Amino acid sequence: MFGWYLDPIVHGEYPSTMTSFLGDRLPRFTPEQMRLVKGSYDFIGVNYYTSYFTSARPAPNRPPSYDGDIRANISGFRNGVPVGQPEFVPAFFNSPAGLRELLLYTKRRYNNPVIYVTENGIAEENSARIPLKKALKDEHRIKFHSQHLQFVNHAIRDGVKVKGYFTWTFMDCFEWGDGYFDRFGLIFIDRLNGLKRYRKQSNYWIEGFLKREQTHY
Repeated sequence: MFGWYLDPIVHGEYPSTMTSFLGDRLPRFTPEQMRLVKGSYDFIGVNYYTSYFTSARPAPNRPPSYDGDIRANISGFRNGVPVGQPEFVPAFFNSPAGLRELLLYTKRRYNNPVIYVTENGIAEENSARIPLKKALKDEHRIKFHSQHLQFVNHAIRDGVKVKGYFTWTFMDCFEWGDGYFDRFGLIFIDRLNGLKRYRKQSNYWIEGFLKREQTHY
């Protein structure tokens, strides 16, 4: 999936796995289209939330589909062991080392572009049963971002041109898949009392982190 988007804008064509798996079902770029799309970016933005285990899977004996075309088994578990700590969102596992691997892979395969981590974050339950004071104490989010930023730092030391890291998100919001089922924000939005805003502990931690980095810079 990563190469589906990045290979054309960096290399001018789809990954060889896609062309070999899909055959005539995959449209081809004309020479003019290749010239237009190749290099048509200023930076690469990556959204990262989790990692998965994968293993090879043969071509399915059924009509073509997105899941079948991948030719891979994808799971958060291997032999019953999760790739990282399972999170509130069932599809997510806390796997900070995976972010470093993604950044290093992008550096190797795509000519070391400028990269921004445009989304990374962790959710908790949105429930009126949780007292406000407890909802604001999101130590798990502090640990999450601290660990992921450490691995971003490792990637930078290995030569990856990471220029920015954006938390998802700066305040609780409407989520694309879950609506108001969970909360991702650094700022708590009280939806029962006029949308009043409260800074979570993670918000203060991010502020302190940025101030420390500015001092060092």
